[in-house]
Amino acid sequence: MRLLVQHVKEAEVRVGSEVIGKIGKGLLVFLGVHQEDTLDDCLWLKDKLIHLRIFMDGHEKMNLSIQDVAGELLIVSQFTLYADCIKGRRPSFDQAAPSEIAQKLYDRFIEEVKQNIKTVQTGRFGAQMQVHLINDGPLTFLIDSREK
Repeated sequence: MRLLVQHVKEAEVRVGSEVIGKIGKGLLVFLGVHQEDTLDDCLWLKDKLIHLRIFMDGHEKMNLSIQDVAGELLIVSQFTLYADCIKGRRPSFDQAAPSEIAQKLYDRFIEEVKQNIKTVQTGRFGAQMQVHLINDGPLTFLIDSREK
């Protein structure tokens, strides 16, 4: 599994004109599922995300986690995180998990994160979404469970 994590002042996701998820200060998380991912990948990434120290402390050092600052999460499925753009001009998505497998791990990731974070909003799996955000920093991190 891959997470693209963006430190945001605010973010929202829409399907058509409907806002389906909205947060203030926190993290916008795009989540992609690899075809070989398992529950272990899901749990490892959840633990990494909630403890990752990427918020500033009183000395302007990235020393606080999302839990420490009572930040909010917006989690959006993003199969294109497994796009292979090396050959040709059209991306290949062969590494991405099939929808039914990806959705189960996406849903489980959300369930797990909700046990530790008070405000968790989501996109809609498989929908055409528009994401609006104010990236703070900008700070963006890529976390891949295959590199653990």
